Amino acid sequence: MALGSDFRRLWSAYAISELGTGVGFSAIPLIAVLVLDVSSLQVSLLAALGGLAAAALALPAGPWIEFHRKRPVMIAADLARFAAVLSIPLALLSGSLTYTQLCLVAVVQSVATILFASASGAHLKALVSPADRDAANGRFEATLWTSLSAGPALGGALTSALGIAWTLTVDAISFLLSAVGVRSLRTPEPAPPVPVSRGSRLTEITAGWRHIMTHRDLRTMFLNQQLFAGAMMAASPLLTVLMLREEHLSPWQYGLGWGVACLGGVLGALTAGRLTTRFGRHRVLLVSGVGRAAWLWALAFLPAGVPGLLLMIAVELLALFGSGVFNPAFATYRMTETADGYLARVIACWSITSRTVQPVCIALGGLLATLTSLRTALLICGAGVLASSALLPWRSFRRIPDKAYPAPA
Repeated sequence: MALGSDFRRLWSAYAISELGTGVGFSAIPLIAVLVLDVSSLQVSLLAALGGLAAAALALPAGPWIEFHRKRPVMIAADLARFAAVLSIPLALLSGSLTYTQLCLVAVVQSVATILFASASGAHLKALVSPADRDAANGRFEATLWTSLSAGPALGGALTSALGIAWTLTVDAISFLLSAVGVRSLRTPEPAPPVPVSRGSRLTEITAGWRHIMTHRDLRTMFLNQQLFAGAMMAASPLLTVLMLREEHLSPWQYGLGWGVACLGGVLGALTAGRLTTRFGRHRVLLVSGVGRAAWLWALAFLPAGVPGLLLMIAVELLALFGSGVFNPAFATYRMTETADGYLARVIACWSITSRTVQPVCIALGGLLATLTSLRTALLICGAGVLASSALLPWRSFRRIPDKAYPAPA
């Protein structure tokens, strides 16, 4: 393995950004609940509206990112997230924060996240050799879960000690430092792909989806991911409300619970490479895909107090271990199987679909909780997550040769 100095700089920038995100984990829903005292439906709509608007705004960007240099896009996305998140503590200090502003910040964050993910995925493929992709994706995944493990506990303690404005300020500064880290990369960025032919604007925008749908196993995992993540995200704000309002847990207990649970993701990411080497990528994706989906339903039966906190930790620990194994194995597979000149658009279309489907599911989850109860809605979300296992690629992977793909449009 020969991951170079530029990878380490990129990895460091990513780690700083993710640590800040971990510190600010659920900060915006917490503000909505604890500061603005909005309803359960409004908490769900906050994420839903941000995601849907972001998907629409980011839709035309995929083709542009594909055929332009990626680092300037990554830096601009980081700076946009820095400014958006920083506006919340400034508004808190001035007493002018509104629910509308939270929604606008959610939109900017979501758009910038889609743009950053699209550019950084294609950039990473060019930065590391094929033999190092598993190691690189494993390090990013382990860093993600380490940050989510330590960050929420730090954020909960910071919120309890100094207030949530400082928590969000730390989150904002992490994006600024990430932009500085990307700017510090020394190796000249490779020239972007050159489009072979130009179709209509609609053809260019939809090329990523067409690419996914012509590849049997990418298509299968695309559908699996939409159902899994949609149901999981629908449950997330409901669990926040359940633990803070019905179970009366403090912010530091909530953050600590998530931090401990995220250790499962760290352990999964650290073992993913060895498991893939020993058992093969197909078997690892199947077993970890089922393992991450089998537990969420149990949160509908969360008891009060410390036993409820411990059950939440156990359920999320098991689910996140499966995700920690699954995600880097899949990221490498998608990176390898996607033809050159398509990766940024495939990632953009994947992200846009997720940020359209997930908000719809979140809104439906909030509506379902309003019509029934939080626990009933959580049980239905858990059933949806479990059902996603049926959409894993149970047949062996089939590699489509490059000649089967149309020329990039």
